[in-house]
Amino acid sequence: MASHRRTSQHGQATLAGITVLSVSAALATAAAALTAPPASAAPEDHPATGREAAAARLDTLYEQAERATEKYNGADARAKELRDEVAVLQDCTARAQERVNRLRGRLGALAAAQYRSGGIDPALRLVLSESPDSYLEKASVLDRLSSTQAGRLRELRAAQRSLEQQRRETTARLAELETSRRQVARHKNEVQRKLATARRLLNALPRDARAAYDRASRGDGRDEVMPDLAGAVAATGRAAAAVAAVRSAVGSPYAWGSSGPGAFDCSGLTQWAYGLAGVSLPRTSQAQSGAGRQVPLSQVQPGDLVVYRSDASHVGMYVGNGQVVHAPYPGARVRYDPVGMMPITRVTRP
Repeated sequence: MASHRRTSQHGQATLAGITVLSVSAALATAAAALTAPPASAAPEDHPATGREAAAARLDTLYEQAERATEKYNGADARAKELRDEVAVLQDCTARAQERVNRLRGRLGALAAAQYRSGGIDPALRLVLSESPDSYLEKASVLDRLSSTQAGRLRELRAAQRSLEQQRRETTARLAELETSRRQVARHKNEVQRKLATARRLLNALPRDARAAYDRASRGDGRDEVMPDLAGAVAATGRAAAAVAAVRSAVGSPYAWGSSGPGAFDCSGLTQWAYGLAGVSLPRTSQAQSGAGRQVPLSQVQPGDLVVYRSDASHVGMYVGNGQVVHAPYPGARVRYDPVGMMPITRVTRP
């Protein structure tokens, strides 16, 4: 993600016009300093050119992996919702079956009493069959039953209909859950492929180029000077609590699909921080972009969520003084970066 590979500016950065270095430019500068090519070298043989291309490819792979991660998060969250729904439906189905069994037992006891007294009413024998509904449409059947028998029969019929409805809903949810499980597996495999390709590409770089790439784009936030946030005022007490939480996570590793407390992806970090503040956020950056009131960038306050890219595939939390805290990408750690590190889609105040 080229936008992630930018050098943080922790001075008096403003929201408008923050100047940051692209990863490719930073890598090219570092690589040129480390390995100066002969003046006669052909353009295609220029070491910096090849390393710039590798850096750009890495940026693209990390960005694609993050998009796949957010899709994975969404599918995984839906799968969890469906599992909960299926559990409730299965419980309701079991209760409905128990009620049907109980009602059939009562009618069975009535039939047994009639048998002992001289025989079972033919109409009641039909009632006790596996599919009594077809007989219930015939008024003559109900006419031949006592009021007690008719009442119990209607109750049984309603219970059976409820049972069938519960079974249909459970079956539908189970099918949806299976689809969601396949989506989770597909997105997981996509993330893993992108990251494996990125790791191979990074490992294939010469040691000096790899070190330059790390220095240019993988600051972990621990050794950097913390920005001056003394004048930052959160919009609410909950927002202030979320800011404190997200700042405490600076230096934690990025891990795709993780929402803390030891490691995070971008939306997992903001969800975790607001969770500690007592606010429940959706799991994905796309859903978080709509989880609150949209505010102009000119009015951003600490605790606001800053959502990036046109597809809302990355999110960070504004903490003041032109800075966000975010989980950048695999291999990096949670850190401070300028709010304008990449194109902003929306600012949301939970």
